[in-house]
Amino acid sequence: MRHLTSLFSQGFGKFANAHFPTPVQNLINKGYVNLMGLDMREFRDPTTYETLNALFTRHLETPRAFSEAAEDFISPCDAFITECGRIHENIAMQIKGMHYDVNDFLGDRISEENKEKLLDGEYINCYLSPKDYHRYHIPCDLTVKKAVHIPGKLYPVNIPYLNKQPNLFIENERVVIECELENGKIFYMVLVGALNVGVMQVTFEPKIKTNSSVTEVTEYVYEEGIKLSKNDDLGCFEMGSTIIILAEQETLERTIEQGEKISYAQTIAKFK
Repeated sequence: MRHLTSLFSQGFGKFANAHFPTPVQNLINKGYVNLMGLDMREFRDPTTYETLNALFTRHLETPRAFSEAAEDFISPCDAFITECGRIHENIAMQIKGMHYDVNDFLGDRISEENKEKLLDGEYINCYLSPKDYHRYHIPCDLTVKKAVHIPGKLYPVNIPYLNKQPNLFIENERVVIECELENGKIFYMVLVGALNVGVMQVTFEPKIKTNSSVTEVTEYVYEEGIKLSKNDDLGCFEMGSTIIILAEQETLERTIEQGEKISYAQTIAKFK
């Protein structure tokens, strides 16, 4: 049976995708912008979006500049760094005082060999608030080897909830993306669903349907790999959520710390 958070999020999703008469839609969109404090300087006027969800998933009007240097790893999104640091054996921090098991988080469709590569590696937890730009991008040139959709709950992922809900990342619905670098090293980008809508779009795999009737783990394996370039569009959250980056040791050297606000296209780490 689906969890109450998923059912609630589906209901909100219907509202967010509804087309209201223009005056009503304009009121909804402007109200959301004002209530959440959205900075719309890089986007179209709020009244030009036909639904609230179109406003959530808005594209930038002018592309942001980013470092094309091969050693620079850019932020995939606008976010707040709730936690980051070294994976101690297989344990990472959800938030100060709250831990989670990386192996459980990745699920049983990721090989034990690759999980072992993450021991003593690096993690970065990127929280997107409802006012952030909701699209996410590729942080470096890479090859996608696998994607795993793990259905689950849709608890909120804001800081108050991170502080009170143990194993939140493990219980929530997520999409695990296995990425391989040119030198053969791996890292993972994990999209974590959240309350309200709960939909995570993945541009390279449209078969992934989150916050749906799917209840079984689904694995997508790409034998030849899908090559993607730094800054490519990866998809979007239909509301705020979290992206977690997990990299094997001796791969990334972070240039940001816990508590920082980061922007998509900003360099947040260097390859070692």
